[in-house]
Amino acid sequence: MKKTSSSLPLEIRASARHPLGMPAERFLRDYWQKRPLLIRGAFPDFQTPVMPEDLAGLACEEGALARLVTHDRATDGWTLRNGPFREEDFPGMPDHDWTLLVQDVDKWDPDVRALIEHFNFLPRWRMDDVMISFAATGGSVGAHVDQYDVFLLQAHGHRRWQIDASESTRGKRPPLDFRPDVELKLLRRFKPTHDWVLEPGDMLYLPPNVPHHGVAEDPCLTFSFGMRAPSSAELISDWLDDLVADADEAIRYQDPDLKLPEDPNEIDAAAMKRVVTALNALRMNDPDRLGDWFGRFITTYRAAGDILPSQAPPAPADVDAVLDEGGLLERHPWARLAWRRATRGAVLYSSGHAFPLPVKDAQGLAAAERIDAALFRKLSAKGRSAVMELLAGGHYQLLDAETLAAMQAEQDALDVMEDAFDDEADAPELEIEVFEYAQAGEGEPASGAIDTVQVNEEGVEVVVICDDGDEDGPAA
Repeated sequence: MKKTSSSLPLEIRASARHPLGMPAERFLRDYWQKRPLLIRGAFPDFQTPVMPEDLAGLACEEGALARLVTHDRATDGWTLRNGPFREEDFPGMPDHDWTLLVQDVDKWDPDVRALIEHFNFLPRWRMDDVMISFAATGGSVGAHVDQYDVFLLQAHGHRRWQIDASESTRGKRPPLDFRPDVELKLLRRFKPTHDWVLEPGDMLYLPPNVPHHGVAEDPCLTFSFGMRAPSSAELISDWLDDLVADADEAIRYQDPDLKLPEDPNEIDAAAMKRVVTALNALRMNDPDRLGDWFGRFITTYRAAGDILPSQAPPAPADVDAVLDEGGLLERHPWARLAWRRATRGAVLYSSGHAFPLPVKDAQGLAAAERIDAALFRKLSAKGRSAVMELLAGGHYQLLDAETLAAMQAEQDALDVMEDAFDDEADAPELEIEVFEYAQAGEGEPASGAIDTVQVNEEGVEVVVICDDGDEDGPAA
């Protein structure tokens, strides 16, 4: 017996086979953009890759999009501050009633970006960003609605969520007018129908325009996976800009079939047909042109920042040599890729750039965060040419085997130290011994990068190239 819309559950438990608590096809049919759903245990035994101090540090970065929301319970007043913030801003914060929000964390942290793979039941180009919020006990951003779909993953601590699901359960649209006395778009009235406390690994899905209110039960982190949802006004405005930019001035309103008008002041039906003909001459009904515009638009919509090359473009032979020796082409974290089938072949889009390619090339490149020698060799000449153009524009970075090894060694050292201090009560005393201190030679780097790491029974031996602050220069 098929369940009616009103009888479908709004809370379900995930399983190893069905992380959504049901097959993805059923979720899309019954819940996507229709009904909220709380999925208990969607990410079992979840361990957050980002801690509150990490988020605070990111909020101090110049390019980060960060906000700080504080609530005064006595007056029900709300204060919004925009980042970037200073490190000294956070130690003085109270232990309650404030929230730090940082957008686009997936562009800064590869472990956060990897979580997006769990949402491959949706088109990847629909994913906008991963916003992470830290809330002190009682922290909130008030009762509000979002104009897009969002998945709220509880990553650390506990948060109480209240939602108004009256529209999906009773067909009654809740009031959505805002309070006039605060700069945040908070609902004037909010009457919840459901009340839950989420623990780490639980995830709440909310379609657009579902009123909701989250309050931290204790210091907590919440990951928000938001979807791109451009408004019709944004779509029309950008599409018309694209049409106008390439419009042929010779294409005009024409009426060679003009008949003697009954009323010279009337815009009659025949005139309107000629208007439609003139607009269609701009190829508004051309599927390839429309698809190319949308591919460029959606891969730049709400872009986190501009992509600029970080290195001079290498010669194709140099790229081949680096890849053959174990190197990789790594995609820029801000680069958004998508592809579509065209009348002939396919088109790959990367942050507003379009490349006509064979279907297999477009599919492979859109899916790959990294390009190794094997994938590069599988590409057609057109595909390799597109990669070289994207590399020159900064959409990819060429990393040789030595650089990759150093990056892995640094990560290994961090993992060893994190494992050693997972349990503070049993953490061993850390002893650091400087057994060699040598002046770096002229032209040698003077950064804080880990050069080599060796793990043995006696501990972790790390060689770091650093700057000791002496006027005589760097030391190693």
